[in-house]
Amino acid sequence: MADAVAIRRLGAADLRAYKVLRDAMLEGHPAAFTSDAQAEGHRRADDYLPRLGLERSDGGHLLLGAWQGTSLLGAIGLERDTRSKVRHIGHMVGMMVSDAAQGRGIGRMLLDALIDEARGPAELEMLTLTVTDGNANAVRLYERSGFREFGTLHRAIRVGDRYHDKIYMVKSL
Repeated sequence: MADAVAIRRLGAADLRAYKVLRDAMLEGHPAAFTSDAQAEGHRRADDYLPRLGLERSDGGHLLLGAWQGTSLLGAIGLERDTRSKVRHIGHMVGMMVSDAAQGRGIGRMLLDALIDEARGPAELEMLTLTVTDGNANAVRLYERSGFREFGTLHRAIRVGDRYHDKIYMVKSL
């Protein structure tokens, strides 16, 4: 029987696996991310340490990973501004599920866990995210979790000679 998928916070020891997953996703799905594979490929795994939020006592800044045994299948991030006037808003970033793990509900598991974290001690009141227009599966996932579109940034990213719009979504907690 295959190992169950476990969702947990990433720690410093997990950053190598995170970088491998992230690099593969950026390379394979360039329109889905604002970061690009060429620039990010030069970064070291420990360059992602600030994303873990270890130095932040205010909460709401973290990476979650979906693990099956020792394999990282997916990841999702939550970022929070330190400024007092906007500390009630969390920003979901970097949702990714490896190609081999698609269609197994891992994206839903990651998103649910992130929403639970946002509702926890960090006391966030809303979450925002952006998703590339045309990524219908992701939009449906977010809508089923209560996110609603509130705008579109046209020509938000350019991949080669092609532009892609980004849909902005929000969820009240």
